[in-house]
Amino acid sequence: MSSEAEVDRHPGAEPPTGRQHRLVFGDQEAVVTEVGATLRTYHLDGRRVLDGFAEEEQSTHGRGQMLLPWPGRIGDGRYRLDGREHQLPVDEPQLGNAIHGLARWANWTAEQPSEARLSMRHLLHAREGYPFSLDLRLAFALDAGGLTVTVSATNIGTGRAPFGAGTHPYLTAGTTLIDGCRLHIPAATALVEDGRLLPTGRAPVAGTDLDFRAARPIGTTAINTAYTDLERDPDGLARVSLEAPDGRRVVVWLDSAHPWVMVFTGDPLPPNQRRHGVAIEPMTCPPDAFRSGEDLTVLEPGQSSRATWGIDVTGLR
Repeated sequence: MSSEAEVDRHPGAEPPTGRQHRLVFGDQEAVVTEVGATLRTYHLDGRRVLDGFAEEEQSTHGRGQMLLPWPGRIGDGRYRLDGREHQLPVDEPQLGNAIHGLARWANWTAEQPSEARLSMRHLLHAREGYPFSLDLRLAFALDAGGLTVTVSATNIGTGRAPFGAGTHPYLTAGTTLIDGCRLHIPAATALVEDGRLLPTGRAPVAGTDLDFRAARPIGTTAINTAYTDLERDPDGLARVSLEAPDGRRVVVWLDSAHPWVMVFTGDPLPPNQRRHGVAIEPMTCPPDAFRSGEDLTVLEPGQSSRATWGIDVTGLR
C-alpha cells in the first residue's frame, strides 16, 4: 500500500530506525519505528498523510518523533527544580539549547501489537541532568476516523519529576507544496521568541500574519510558532486543519491535556524538503517550560499523566 520506493540493502543490514511496526486498518497504513517510537509514515489508500521518511533513512528535523520528557527547547539546558540545579546536554549547540527531550533516539519496546493497534514502552532511567525515572508508554490505534495516539508517563522514581509531552508530525493534504493550502489554527495567542527560539512573552494573533482563526491560504507566510488560548469544540477537542485547493482536508485534534500547538512551515529546511508539509505539533507545555514552569507537569512518585491527540483523515477521502 505504501508508495515509498524500496532500496536494496545488505541482507543483514538494520534500518536506521530499527524494527518497523506496521498498522493497517482498511485503506490506512501507518509505520511506527523501534527508535523513538517514531511515526515514520501514514498513508490513506496509498496517498501520503504525512511528509515522513523512508525506511532506509533516519528521522530529520524531528519528522514523526515523540518529544519526551519535554517538547521544544530548554535554554542552556539548565533548569532548577525543588532548589536543585540541573544541567542537560546542550544538543542544539548552534543556539545553546537542549532540544526535544531524551527519548526520541532511544529504543522502544512493542507490547501486545495487533493489526490496527500498537503499544510502545520505554523506561527512561535517571541520568545526568535528568535524575528522574519515568515509565513512558505510547498507544497508536487506527480506526475509521484515522489515527489516535495516547501518551502516558508514570514517575517510577523516588523524587518529583518534571514532565512535558509533544510530537512532531509533518502533515500534507496531497499537494507538492503547502503554499496553496488553507490553514486553520483556532488559537488567539502566539508565543514570542528571541533569536535562540526561546520564549520572551505572548502576543495576540489578531491583526498579524499569524492569525489563522479563519481558515485562509498559507501563501508565502513563514510560521515557526507556538500557539495557545485554543478554541475548543463542544467535545473538548481543539482542531487544526490543512486543506488542499481541491477541498481534501486533514485535521489534527488535541485533547484538553494539550493547551499548546506548535506550527512550523519548514522554511529553514533544505530546499528539497522545504514547505512540503506543515508540522502541527500538539504540546502539553510550551518550549522552555522546565525553566518557566508554565503548564509544566511535575509528577509525584507513583503519579501518572495522560494526553491524547490524533489525525482525522475522513476529509481526505
